[in-house]
Amino acid sequence: MDKPYVMHGWHLSYFSGKTRAYLRYKGVPFEDKAVDALTLLWKIPRKTGAAVMPVVVTPEGQWLQDTTDIAEALEQRFPEAPVTPATPRQRIAAMLLEAWADEWWIPVAMHYRWIYPENFRLFQRDAGDGLLPWFPRPVKDRLASFVADKMRGYLPAVGVVPEQRAVMERWTEDMLDALEKHFAVMPFLFGTRPSVADFGLIGPMYGHLGRDPWPKQHLVEPRPHLKAWIARMNQPQVRGGEFLAGDAIPETLQPLLDAVFREFYPMVAGIRDEVRLALKTLKPGRSRLPRALGMIDFPMGKGRYRRAAMPYTLWMMQRVLDAYAGLDAPGRAAVDAWTAAQGAPEAMRFDIGARLKRVDLHVKVER
Repeated sequence: MDKPYVMHGWHLSYFSGKTRAYLRYKGVPFEDKAVDALTLLWKIPRKTGAAVMPVVVTPEGQWLQDTTDIAEALEQRFPEAPVTPATPRQRIAAMLLEAWADEWWIPVAMHYRWIYPENFRLFQRDAGDGLLPWFPRPVKDRLASFVADKMRGYLPAVGVVPEQRAVMERWTEDMLDALEKHFAVMPFLFGTRPSVADFGLIGPMYGHLGRDPWPKQHLVEPRPHLKAWIARMNQPQVRGGEFLAGDAIPETLQPLLDAVFREFYPMVAGIRDEVRLALKTLKPGRSRLPRALGMIDFPMGKGRYRRAAMPYTLWMMQRVLDAYAGLDAPGRAAVDAWTAAQGAPEAMRFDIGARLKRVDLHVKVER
């Protein structure tokens, strides 16, 4: 029997949910291995440069890190039923929604996990069992509590503060209502086949909103079509299905696209501006940017939201712009017509300010 791939991750983990669902859909033979302390703090940093999850180890012993890069690498090995649409408008829309799901939803996921105490017992159990599988429960609980305190320490940087709770919760319920309406008429975001956008969105929807007790009960259970999509994304599936014919974008995705162009784009612009300021202060010969920069302010629903700028988000936007640049002239024209109809005619000419390269959890400027 051939040696399987190995995914090191947790069911608690935002991005592990994305990669696990992708591996299952593609039929990749893999072992789903909970990350223990030794692997997280020694093996993974030694192989990838950062203590991070998920990582995927290939049968040849290559360690892949970053969910986007993992999927791109495995698409080459498992080309059947590709998850990135081939047609121009769907391709760009799916990649934009993937970036939005990866980056915008992080504060939402962290808010609902850490603000509601009902969630702690599940985190404590799963994290303790994962990190110290052979240790007694009191030791597991103590380490899990330490990790939880560390995670709570990140909340202000991503904007999870009391004065922003109302705007975030109102925005989240509105967006989940939009998803519920969409999944009532379509099994996946762009048709009967999951796309990169579905895999991006399952990250927050499974690991946080769909498993943590409070959001599961109050946000997911009342929305049966959303709940069914979460279940679909986590089951081994028959590869196939189709994206909508004619490069069509479902009308039911309009609330999500409005959020991309009216909220996510201003956030990315704020990050770009913070990166420009940071470049002026980098020491000669240095090109790596900090993971977080200054605070930025942007629209969220009917209010405003404030959080630290994360340069990684700008790298995700760069991927979308590169995909657009790689289209032929008719393809770019089709995308331009679509973004113009969205009220964002210059969306594909967004100036990211500097060419970026991802290095473990950081990005650096290509000089």
